[in-house]
Amino acid sequence: MKREDVRVCILRVGGTNCDAETQRAFQDLGVRAEIVHANKIVRDRSLLEYDALVFPGGFSYGDYLRAGAIWGKELIAKLGHDLKGFVEGGKPVLGICNGFQVLVEGGLLPGFEGVSEYPTAALAPNNSMKYECRWIYLKHENSGNCVFTKNIPKGRRIFMPVAHAEGRFTLPREKEGDYLKRLYDGDQLVFRYCDEGDRYAEGRYPTNPNGALHDIAGICNPEGNVFGLMPHPERAYYGWQLPNWTQKLRMRKHGDGRLIFESMIQSLLKEL
Repeated sequence: MKREDVRVCILRVGGTNCDAETQRAFQDLGVRAEIVHANKIVRDRSLLEYDALVFPGGFSYGDYLRAGAIWGKELIAKLGHDLKGFVEGGKPVLGICNGFQVLVEGGLLPGFEGVSEYPTAALAPNNSMKYECRWIYLKHENSGNCVFTKNIPKGRRIFMPVAHAEGRFTLPREKEGDYLKRLYDGDQLVFRYCDEGDRYAEGRYPTNPNGALHDIAGICNPEGNVFGLMPHPERAYYGWQLPNWTQKLRMRKHGDGRLIFESMIQSLLKEL
């Protein structure tokens, strides 16, 4: 399959607001990216027509109840069978910010035992109790399991923005230690918040912008094809999106966010 034949489905519902930027990033990489309302998939199409699936950022259904909760439950109720087949078929699924919240609420992440009936993690309100919109540093923790970060060396620091009110990654208190160990043992830990000197945030605000457990900013499932992260790679795709671009004598063509999209496409092309 050629790159231009790859079909990426970017799902949207009421409240989604980062779909166009995400589509543009994929199109810049030469693949076919379509923004499709979830109801259209339910009525007229099948997820299995596509090679990759993306849940973009925004505030699905106004983030009533909990961020991502309504869409996560609706997703499983209406598309659960196709979605399970999509994931078990090894096709990549990406959740960005609100999309990460949806994947957690829908039971796709952490995915220790596959798609779970109930959430086994949560993205709780920020410790600051306010909306956090800032550029942050991340350290790549994955050893090669996650298809979305294969182009990023382990230990590399990358720079992307966050924009959320509920991004504090948590695990059930009584299973916190066990689940954290499983994330490490399964090479499911992908990004942790750090500072410009590569030191982990260790919960310090604003280096860790939300108070996430173990500074966790992104995880994948055990198979590595489902990935969720709170930062926005589509907002760090081009060099002109970087906050310090005016300070540079020569502007970078691309930001660090491109690495995630390109890793996904390259991994996908090797499989097809």
